[in-house]
Amino acid sequence: MFFEHQTIAKKLACKYNFAHPYASWERGLNEFQNKLIRQFTPKKMELQNIESRLLLKILNNLNSRPRKKLGFCTPNELFLHCKDALIS
Repeated sequence: MFFEHQTIAKKLACKYNFAHPYASWERGLNEFQNKLIRQFTPKKMELQNIESRLLLKILNNLNSRPRKKLGFCTPNELFLHCKDALIS
């Protein structure tokens, strides 16, 4: 799962961190994303049981929301901008 993470981190010049099991406070962004997904699913539904069609709808909705942290751009806009920059 984390095959050669040290090599990848070195090439990208970035740090890495692994959260401890059952330590949700160490995975704030992950927990926040789960909270956003819960807006579209019943409370007791296991997230692993979400149908692919519904999951794609949720992902599209969340990636189309402007984010303050992204200068009020959407993740989709930012991704497409970065992708275009890489291709040029």
